Amino acid sequence: MGVLLLNQEEVRRLLDLDALLEALEDGFRAISEGRIDVPPRVAANTESGLLGVMPGYGQGIGLATKLVSVFPGNHEHGLPSHQALIAVFDPATGSPQALMDGTYITAIRTAACAAVATRLLARQDATVLAIIGAGVQGGAHLEMFPRVREFQEIRVASRSFEHAQRLAAGHPRAQAVSEIRAAVSGADVVALCTHSGEPVIELEWLSPGAHVSSVGVAPPNSELPRAVAEAGKLYVESRAAAFRPYPAGCIELAGMDPEAAAEVGEALSGRRPGRESPEELTVYKSMGHAIEDVASARLVFDAARRQGAGTTVDL
Repeated sequence: MGVLLLNQEEVRRLLDLDALLEALEDGFRAISEGRIDVPPRVAANTESGLLGVMPGYGQGIGLATKLVSVFPGNHEHGLPSHQALIAVFDPATGSPQALMDGTYITAIRTAACAAVATRLLARQDATVLAIIGAGVQGGAHLEMFPRVREFQEIRVASRSFEHAQRLAAGHPRAQAVSEIRAAVSGADVVALCTHSGEPVIELEWLSPGAHVSSVGVAPPNSELPRAVAEAGKLYVESRAAAFRPYPAGCIELAGMDPEAAAEVGEALSGRRPGRESPEELTVYKSMGHAIEDVASARLVFDAARRQGAGTTVDL
């Protein structure tokens, strides 16, 4: 059988980022409407990291599985902390159709999901964005968030001011800020995308009406303060996944009542409210979900078939 191989360069070229936003919005709806079959993720832990398996099926979306390694210390070796492969299968027959790089997809779909939630939950007049973290996710957020709001000011802060400067230099409206508190103060949207095992902001730093997005996951406590999760109107991809014990679920939400959170898909469909006033604090906490990879990989695969891209091999 012929299987299409796609490297990272090809995946980057084939993935339409505006189409990705719409595909992921449909993915959020599918989660909340029960149009998916996604088991809890499993992981094999090593001394330095873990290897996770994330299979998923979505009606009208596709069938795929991702193998993803998470090794937080990789930055010291010039490697991304998350590296992945995605295998795409025919939903009707189960035949393997493609094997593609999943490292770029993992990075950009994470930021794109956060951007979908920001489009839904941030104030319409939001003009100031603070990105906390200047690594791979910081760059992906800088790529995706301006697609959903007309930010006039983008502040980038990191533990390394040099890294923040390097990232900010790539966007005309971005500027590096040396202190995280200064970056967060007065921001309409605060995007946390770090590898910190401890909270990087405080509730008192946030302005009324802010939207906080958090995609980083690292023990023992991770980047989002519990006080922020409890004070804001909380949204997750899937309650069934987010409130499981780590590493399947979110560290910051451990012990919270799952009903305290709405799913993004529920808010998109009107089953649960989104933002209801300009003053309220909204919070999106991501743990990642296999359907996001399925939707992203399907876009890439379909584009590759249309364009004749990639290399087909017989297995």
